[in-house]
Amino acid sequence: FRRLTGSGAGSNERDLSPFGQDLLFCLVEYLWQSNLLANRLVELPLAYLLAEGVQLQSTDEAHQDALTAFWHDPINNWPLKLEARVRALALLGEQCYICHVNEAGFVRLGYLDPRDIATVVLDPDNPEQPIGVVTRRDARGRAFKYRVVVLGNDAELFSRRTQQIRVDDFADGECLLFQINKFPSGSRGRSDLLGQMDWLDAYDEFLFKELDRIDSLRTFAWDVTLKGADPEAVAAFEKKFQPPGPNGKFVHNDSVELQTVSPQLQATETTESARLLRNHVLGGATVPEHWFGGGGDVNRGAASEMGEPTFKMYTKRQGFLKYMLEEIGRYVVWKATRQQAALDWGQDRNLVQAVFPELANRDVSKFAAALSGVSQAVASLIDQGLMTQQTALRIIADVAQRFGQEIDATAELEAARAEHAARQADRASQDAFGLRQQLQADAGGGGLPADQPSNGAPN
Repeated sequence: FRRLTGSGAGSNERDLSPFGQDLLFCLVEYLWQSNLLANRLVELPLAYLLAEGVQLQSTDEAHQDALTAFWHDPINNWPLKLEARVRALALLGEQCYICHVNEAGFVRLGYLDPRDIATVVLDPDNPEQPIGVVTRRDARGRAFKYRVVVLGNDAELFSRRTQQIRVDDFADGECLLFQINKFPSGSRGRSDLLGQMDWLDAYDEFLFKELDRIDSLRTFAWDVTLKGADPEAVAAFEKKFQPPGPNGKFVHNDSVELQTVSPQLQATETTESARLLRNHVLGGATVPEHWFGGGGDVNRGAASEMGEPTFKMYTKRQGFLKYMLEEIGRYVVWKATRQQAALDWGQDRNLVQAVFPELANRDVSKFAAALSGVSQAVASLIDQGLMTQQTALRIIADVAQRFGQEIDATAELEAARAEHAARQADRASQDAFGLRQQLQADAGGGGLPADQPSNGAPN
């Protein structure tokens, strides 16, 4: 094993060399299959992100029909293939899908393995934007050049030079390209395991050596002491000595001592070294120790707090996957409408939303207590004239956001005032005393005296 991150691994700071890129793919796939820790670093986020499934949704009925047909198409089959694709994204750092669109505007996506990508071409006028993908030559010597999909009109998005490159040099079709862990001007994505792979391999090697050490602990030697014997007597005794077997016997006089000697290999120090190495890898992946079977000094309260940075990292990855799937969904909607120009993505009907499961069950008890305390505090400040109702609602909305509720303070205040006024009017209309006074006024003061109820009892 040679360090991928050592000197000479890459041609520059932004991309690995072609050899380094191929080596990266080989090593991360090997580690995922053979290294338990590497496997968990990939599979654990996958379970949180996708365990309950993902859906693409649109408020437009026609767009939703196109999305549903695309999502459940037997070739696309995203419910079945999404997990493997997200796993490959984490391991290989990029995903590329070849777009196939029929005359009716229906989209099917073919997977292009990152191993088969020779070059990702960047916009010469904007190196942050990939414009094309060039494949390696296949068994017949053919290489394909695909134009990277950008949801818009090339004439409005690119310079004339870039437009000409996309038309002339990338005529084999379109592809959707998504990359992670890259510099803005880098051309290739990188694996989530790139920074940990040397340490993951070292941890595996350490554990295998630990097996050898444990095997050595099982061994022992017979230590025979001959008191007052000369070298010739010792040599003669060694030739005829037979170690006793299990439940055997050894008969001797007081000039001979027999005992066993076992190695002392400092097992406690080995345990601490294993923990140090493992936590170095887990810390690099923002995974707490107790998630991988190491309890340490963690109690329930500390464990809850230690998980928050991990979920922040998972939320970040979920945000990228959300963008990726919504971009694919918008492309499906765009092709389904069979329009040459891009749709107005500012219209609600053209928006596509990827709905993910909740990352973790929220402990709402502490947020409920916080909401109660904040509500009482802002109500007191409003009564004392120290805070406006709109500011108070903004503070409450910030706490409610922890429950997953988004509140627009201005709109909520207007709706609350209107609803309060409606309740007051309804309550007044049901007030019998107020209704009787109104009837008297309508009758010109006739009817029952103001101080005499209808049942004859004193008012």
